[in-house]
Amino acid sequence: LQTYQKEHGELPLWLSDLHGKHLTDENNLLCPADENGGKPRYYRRTDPELPVSYDYAQFDTGFQELTAEKHYIYGDVIPIVRCGHHANEDFTCLNLSLSADIYRSTAAWAIYEPEAMYGGFEKAIATLEVKLQNAPDDKRIFELYPALVRLYVKTGQEQKVDILINNFKAVMDFEHIKDNFTLGDMLEMAGRHRDALQVYEGLEQQDLNDRYIFQKLAQVHEKLGNVEIAKAYHIKFDPVLALIGKSVPDFSATDFDGKPISLRDYRGKVVLLDFWAVWCSPCIDEIPNIKKVYDTYKNAGFEVIGISLDHHKYKVRDYIKANNIPWRQIVSGKGWDSPVSRQYNIRSIPAPLLIDREGRLISHNARGADLERLVAEAVRDKSTD
Repeated sequence: LQTYQKEHGELPLWLSDLHGKHLTDENNLLCPADENGGKPRYYRRTDPELPVSYDYAQFDTGFQELTAEKHYIYGDVIPIVRCGHHANEDFTCLNLSLSADIYRSTAAWAIYEPEAMYGGFEKAIATLEVKLQNAPDDKRIFELYPALVRLYVKTGQEQKVDILINNFKAVMDFEHIKDNFTLGDMLEMAGRHRDALQVYEGLEQQDLNDRYIFQKLAQVHEKLGNVEIAKAYHIKFDPVLALIGKSVPDFSATDFDGKPISLRDYRGKVVLLDFWAVWCSPCIDEIPNIKKVYDTYKNAGFEVIGISLDHHKYKVRDYIKANNIPWRQIVSGKGWDSPVSRQYNIRSIPAPLLIDREGRLISHNARGADLERLVAEAVRDKSTD
């Protein structure tokens, strides 16, 4: 990468551009732990020339802009190539930085783990302190404030936390929602939950429909022990929660083959309504698990209905065909305005709704090992209306 950049004055658009002069063995683009042989989770990340196992930040204009933004904030320590095939329970990624260093981090590498990028807590703190001292009111680096609060708490330097919070208050825009979220995050990290609550309650008055404010209010009320209030805000954030244990409303639609389909057609079955999209990486990651559970329990009364939130039907068709997905799909092509997703107030995906034989919602987040456990329990229950 460095040689290519020196020769061309820029990084390659695709990693396959290195092959030939700068990378003689194309197998070096494949991670030994990649069981899919370089097949990416996102279609748009497919290298046009060669199979590539690694996430690369240059192929897409949006990623280039994000890389430039993070480079301005953190410098050459930001990752340019990432590999998640060695991930453990902490979602550890291997990163190759612009400065040619390799380090491990969580998937959220920046604000949540600058010590990984800089090689330790002491260096990370010193670097971020200098950046903020040089430009304390530069909104482009405001995310460094909560990052530094976290590092202070981690290293037992709580005496510096209140000073940093006050410094941020002196430069933030109290009318700006993002700045208030940043302040709230800092207060939560400092354990000042009542102060954080005041911030989020103020935001709620500014915008009564921002679901992420509801999420923050739910989290803070939980920390304060206000269980019922927290529950109410959780439902505001995700209205599907209100259906847990209750009958799921029926829907009527047309499947991908043009045939009518409704939930009542599946009465007496355990059904997974899988709201997903080809562009949704966590959705795609979960597909093999759904297939495994489906193959195990399909003869015991388990069915799956996919509801795609994609705009391009051909992408769904190609993905279904390439991955041999056997269950029926509803693909309106309207994205988030899909009639079925709007009916169920789906606001984020993946959204796997598991429904029992009597049409009641078991779970709104049946994924991973929980999916098989819940399906196994549900198919054993033979009772129906």
